[in-house]
Amino acid sequence: MRKVLHSGSLLTVFFFLLCLGTVLIGKLIAPELEMVVAENQPLYQGCTGQKIVALTFNVDWGEEFLPEILKTLQEKNALATFMITGKWAQKNPALVRQIAQAGHEIGNHSYHHPHPNNLGRSELEEELNRTRRVIEEISGKTPQVFAPPYGEFNQRVLNVAEDLGYTVIMWTLDTVDWKRPAASVIVDRVTRGIQPDYIILMHPTAPTLQALPEILGYLQQEGYTLMTVSGMIQEGGKSNR
Repeated sequence: MRKVLHSGSLLTVFFFLLCLGTVLIGKLIAPELEMVVAENQPLYQGCTGQKIVALTFNVDWGEEFLPEILKTLQEKNALATFMITGKWAQKNPALVRQIAQAGHEIGNHSYHHPHPNNLGRSELEEELNRTRRVIEEISGKTPQVFAPPYGEFNQRVLNVAEDLGYTVIMWTLDTVDWKRPAASVIVDRVTRGIQPDYIILMHPTAPTLQALPEILGYLQQEGYTLMTVSGMIQEGGKSNR
């Protein structure tokens, strides 16, 4: 218990200093260079300095659980970001529209869910652009964030994402729910590990659905606001990139 809390505290201090350094260095060098320090790097957590968290759901399967997940989020008045693959979106257009109409953010999770580091530049561009077109056609929304499959990226992946206008999103707290542990394990991972500005990674699974009401209730009871990832970025300003 002590070890987990200690590690979480160190991680929070590290990201706080990183955010603070981004702002101070940008101001010391020149206003026009404020973005240089954090440019072309993935976002692991926000920099709002407030009790804000972002839930992200990576979706390439699990559509049978999404209607109830969306219902639970609506009942708790909570927003989330759904990172969806293009092939999944084409098979489930009604769910994509339901996600968008509920006010949640839809992010790009590639088209085929490949290993990004194994792809060349043109292949990466096709994965992202094809998914963007599918999402736009179904929902009318243009994705602004990209969650690379398997959390995998190299400099080529980051460069392509930036050139196409995406912020690459990782996570601060991984529920590891894709392994389908007991719902109580997922709840425990979130409630023990949560800190302000954390990005929580989840997937549409049965235990995730079971755990979600308790997780949302706990976060709100503790004074956290649940935002989309892009909402967190906007709230934190330029230093949050």
